[in-house]
Amino acid sequence: EKITRPDDRAVPHVALRHRSNTPIIVDGKDVMPEVNAVLEKMKTFSQAIISGQWKGYTGKAITDVVNIGIGGSDLGPFMVTEALRPYKNHLTMHFVSNVDGTHIAEVLKKVNPETTLFLVASKTFTTQETMTNAHSARDWFLKTAGDEKHVAKHFA
Repeated sequence: EKITRPDDRAVPHVALRHRSNTPIIVDGKDVMPEVNAVLEKMKTFSQAIISGQWKGYTGKAITDVVNIGIGGSDLGPFMVTEALRPYKNHLTMHFVSNVDGTHIAEVLKKVNPETTLFLVASKTFTTQETMTNAHSARDWFLKTAGDEKHVAKHFA
C-alpha cells in the first residue's frame, strides 16, 4: 500500500519487522526474500565491525561509529543506541544531524580517521543536510587517508 502521500510511494520498511516470513507484496512483488538478504548482510557487517575483523585502511579495527542523518535517520539510531546502552560494547557512537558545520567539526575532533566508520543514513540520499555532512566527513577523511579507494572501508 502506498502510504507516503507526498511521494506516492510504498513504504516497505514494515517488512523489516515482519518475522513470520509470510509474503509481503509491494507493487506486485514479494519483498521478503530481498529484505531477509539485506538483514543477513547487515548482521554479517555489524558482527565484523564489533569483532574487529573489519579493519580500516591502515589495518586497525574500528573504534568509533559516526551516524550522519537527519530526522528519523538520526533519531531512530540514536534511540536504539540509548535503549541498548546496558549492552554497550567497545564502540563509541557519535551522531551528526545538524547542517551547521560546527556540529560535525566537533565530532571529527574526537575521532581518528584510521579507526572511524561513518554511517550515512538516508532514505533517498538527496537530503541536503545529510549529504553536506557526509561530504564534509569524506573530505576530512581523505585529508589523512589520501586515496579514494580507502573510502569504502570507512563509509557505509
